[in-house]
Amino acid sequence: EYRNRYGVDGIMIGRASIGHPFIFNEIKHFMATGEHLPTPTILDRVEAAREHLRSSLVWKGPWEGVVEMRRHYGNYLKGLPNVKEMRLRLCTERDPAVLEEILDEVIANYTLADVA
Repeated sequence: EYRNRYGVDGIMIGRASIGHPFIFNEIKHFMATGEHLPTPTILDRVEAAREHLRSSLVWKGPWEGVVEMRRHYGNYLKGLPNVKEMRLRLCTERDPAVLEEILDEVIANYTLADVA
């Protein structure tokens, strides 16, 4: 709407992308088609968190990569019922392999319940 009404050349996304990296594709799709994409599934969200963790480990190293990811898990898991325990485990675990296992548990626990 702003594009047509005001002739803007771009938009700033900012914090909307934290824990929701899908926003870039959603905006691109909407601008091209005028249609909204479906909400990302739990599997999509957890796999994005997993990829974010792996990239963080490569960029920052094992210690800093694990610690800096802690601030993001809540955003990736936002809206899931009774997720506090898993989020706490993700935010206190130091071993990247165990973090991957916890993310697998999230998928197992929530995709079966079909929570979006």
